[in-house]
Amino acid sequence: MDLELLRTFLEVARLRHFGRAAEALHLTQAAVSARIKLLESTLGARLFDRFKRDIRLTPEGNRLLRHADLLISGWRKARQEVSAGNANLQLSFGGSLRLWDVFLQDWLQQLRSQRPTLAVIAESATPNVLTRRLLDGVLDLAFMLEPSQIDVLNVQQVATIRLTMVSSRPDLNVDEALGDGYLMVDWGLAHAVTHRRLFPDAPEPLTRLSTARMAASYLLALGGSAYLPLHLLESEIAVGRMHRVHGAPTIEYPAYAVYPVRGPRAELIAQILPTTQEVT
Repeated sequence: MDLELLRTFLEVARLRHFGRAAEALHLTQAAVSARIKLLESTLGARLFDRFKRDIRLTPEGNRLLRHADLLISGWRKARQEVSAGNANLQLSFGGSLRLWDVFLQDWLQQLRSQRPTLAVIAESATPNVLTRRLLDGVLDLAFMLEPSQIDVLNVQQVATIRLTMVSSRPDLNVDEALGDGYLMVDWGLAHAVTHRRLFPDAPEPLTRLSTARMAASYLLALGGSAYLPLHLLESEIAVGRMHRVHGAPTIEYPAYAVYPVRGPRAELIAQILPTTQEVT
């Protein structure tokens, strides 16, 4: 099986559009169509239902999705291990986008500085995908806020994420900050529950954003209020462009490292895991 056919399939499945997939892959649309036809011919199954303005995966296409992802990820990891030469110096890890924003990017840079010969594959994904890739052996380590409790996986707290309500306007009280211009940042299900418990009478936010950096950039451009780690806006707070909302409670969540109980990288992971720290 040509892995380029699978990569093309995954891109079309992700974008639901042959033209946009062609642009992403730096191919012509005709080349993308030809690859999909060849893949369908090889498998003996139709992978996409093509409508006038829409493309949808067939049941067979949906079943291929996971296998294609695993094949490509497994090949990437195998190539990394073979080219680096020493299997003890490999690490494939992932984290949720929430944690890349506030914690993992700095940890990756520290890891690279401390272990310059370590071969690293790093990625971002949802907690469900990260867990599946740990169980499939594609990932050695994952970081997430709300890990599943599975017997074959170790779960170890490595950080506490502290969220503070901040605003572009000074001297706001909590009720004012929760009004027009409030951004609901997606910190996971636990945050949604905690937020509703703390502010049961707050109006429904008009704007919801999936990551902390999206919210920080939005606040600086358009103003408003949100719960964020202070370090993302440290310089803006110092010069008075952003302000803490006095009287708003601080919200804390633990962040965890998750890895197989008997994984081949257990010794390496024990050496490199960050000690529990506060991310404020």
